Amino acid sequence: MTSSIRLIIKTMYKNLSQKEQAIADYILENPKKVSHSSISDIASELEVADSTIFQFTKKIGYNGFKDFKMAMLMQENDLSAISFHENIQKDDTELTMAQKVFDSNISSLTDTRKLLQEEKLIEAVDLIDASNRLFLFGVGGSEIVATDTYHKFLRSPIPVYHSSDYHLQLMEASLLTPDDCAIFISHTGRSKETIMIAETAKKIGAKTIVITSQISSPLAKLGDVTFISVSEETEFRSEALASRISQLSIMDSLFVILMFRNQDQAQESISKVRKVIAKIKD
Repeated sequence: MTSSIRLIIKTMYKNLSQKEQAIADYILENPKKVSHSSISDIASELEVADSTIFQFTKKIGYNGFKDFKMAMLMQENDLSAISFHENIQKDDTELTMAQKVFDSNISSLTDTRKLLQEEKLIEAVDLIDASNRLFLFGVGGSEIVATDTYHKFLRSPIPVYHSSDYHLQLMEASLLTPDDCAIFISHTGRSKETIMIAETAKKIGAKTIVITSQISSPLAKLGDVTFISVSEETEFRSEALASRISQLSIMDSLFVILMFRNQDQAQESISKVRKVIAKIKD
């Protein structure tokens, strides 16, 4: 397993049981200690059975505790480098608060970039490029990401559609065809509205791309291709808000790859947009 243990835990955390979250917290807070401890040592420290620790390592993708411990030793620097810069304190100066917000965004982008896989990027752009129409779906805060993506893809050679109203989105989903591609954005991957839209699209046979922060969420499982955005919740700043910049960057990446793949058509589309916009600018 090449993915960072820290990132795996962060993307699965909300889907872990309370006991499993306690194990996850202990691992993230004591990486060096865990990597040099036996399964019995950790179980005793957490007052759980050895089998509970073993099953936890299986759940996050390892063959067992020995496989997990080997990965811990190999990734010790990554785990020890966990930064707590996002914990803004009341007595921080305004500049320090702003810097911590920037640091948190940088951390989200860095973590999300580590999870990117070239084959998934290629597959996603293949689906978009081969589609007759591209539809964007998201509700609440995710609708903002969908709107921004719509604004970008209007410059692409692919016809793109997006409605901010949920009922209109549901109606659009019902009119999709197997030749269309739909992108679904949801931080938790558990939005009932977005899941219903995605299920409607899947039944019809439309191609689906999902962007979420929860790898085990119901929505993630509905994607032909699924991208994971990583973020952490801070006081006065929800995890969903922090993940937005990572989601926007994933969409930027898909857009740029698509445009370079279709340079001639892309230049023509951009030229048309710039020409009409120029008329209303000084």
